[in-house]
Amino acid sequence: MSETGKPRKQIVLGAYLGGVNHHTLWHLPEAGSQIEFSSFEHTARTAERGRFDFFFLAEGLALRERDGRVFDQDVVGRPDTFTVLASLAAVTEHLGLAGTINATFNEPYELARQLATLDHLSGGRAAWNVVTSSDEFTGRNFRRGGFLEHAQRYERAGEAVALVRELWDSWADDAVVADRASGRFLRGPDDAGRWPGEFEHHGSQFDVRGRFTVPRSPQGHPVILQAGVSAQGRDFAAASADAIFSPFTRLDEAQAYYRDIAERVARAGRAPGSVKIVPSASFVLGDTPAEAEEKARWVRDQQVGGRTALTLLEQIWNRDLSAYDPDGALPDVDPAVGAPPFIAGRALLDADRLAWANRLRARAAEQGFTLRETAVDQFSRVEFVGTPQQVADRIDDFVQSDGSDGFIIGSHLVPTGLDEFVDRVVPLLQERGALRTEYTGTTLRDNLGLPVPERRAAEREAEPALA
Repeated sequence: MSETGKPRKQIVLGAYLGGVNHHTLWHLPEAGSQIEFSSFEHTARTAERGRFDFFFLAEGLALRERDGRVFDQDVVGRPDTFTVLASLAAVTEHLGLAGTINATFNEPYELARQLATLDHLSGGRAAWNVVTSSDEFTGRNFRRGGFLEHAQRYERAGEAVALVRELWDSWADDAVVADRASGRFLRGPDDAGRWPGEFEHHGSQFDVRGRFTVPRSPQGHPVILQAGVSAQGRDFAAASADAIFSPFTRLDEAQAYYRDIAERVARAGRAPGSVKIVPSASFVLGDTPAEAEEKARWVRDQQVGGRTALTLLEQIWNRDLSAYDPDGALPDVDPAVGAPPFIAGRALLDADRLAWANRLRARAAEQGFTLRETAVDQFSRVEFVGTPQQVADRIDDFVQSDGSDGFIIGSHLVPTGLDEFVDRVVPLLQERGALRTEYTGTTLRDNLGLPVPERRAAEREAEPALA
């Protein structure tokens, strides 16, 4: 039992390998490549050794730009997600394999086929993090990108997920019979006259028909993940997702979000606990609290140097801030709200630039922060700092208090940073009975405690759209 008197929840753990952003200290001598397979393999094997649920891979579809030129402080490149995950399926046995794949720039048939294939190759460990995009900058690389309206991305994504599920459901569980005596490997048509894999879909975004080539996969459907913050996103995730990436790591905000999603899940007619909530988090460990805090300050300083601080705030101010002193005050001018994006390829946390800038000004005045200190305070992501025991306690307390169902853990050091968490924090969580000591399921759904979706008829109603 937990301290709240409820049955102790098993903590969901994901592992991420740092992407193309300032959180990763790629410039350190001990840092490894973020493209070579050895880095992905090391992180995945370490996560599986720690009995994590899944490995998570983000996606980068365009090199970011500053004032029309490639931003040279970014780590360059992100290999193709499906290729990396399929490779990791060969060197792991239990670890889920989750990838961010954009629903705006990919076709449902292709997505369904790739994800179902990964699920077969991995024995039921595939997961899809559904994201959308409407920015023209990224869309230049794709046929649709320059003319897909912002509001339309939700409509397209909702219909894409519904169609992908329709394709996964187009094969019955017993469609493959492999009867060598009769020379038949497929059953005949069903009662409605449909052959395995046959589909037809007519909607506002997609008008397709044909035969899906991949039999029903071990999980029925690969696990669906989604980041739902807006009301539209929350409704979609509550109705359709299996897990949600939460942006909230303050307990009071996280608990409110957790309750809100639970209410939306119930309104959608789904069972309690059928959607897992998992924020991302980083960590810094020390043998003493003071040592951990000192190390955390060093990490933050390394993550956000003067030039990086200016660039991060240029996202908000939408103008060149290179003339400002990082150790001085925040810019005395307001953001260029109506101007073209000065920083391209980064997602804004708040679309209201002026309100965001004013919040930072108030925070800097209250704390006496310089420009760089303000950027460190706003953009650093080191949530768990302390001794291994303190970090284990905080993670478990957060989960048992319904702030989340777990965390996606990453480190500032690629690829070996996760080792310290697995070696020093995981055993303490296992001692508390909050984390498995062995895998008990054979699929990602098993390990997450999620049901296998029932196969639905092709003529079923479409999934709720994102908007």
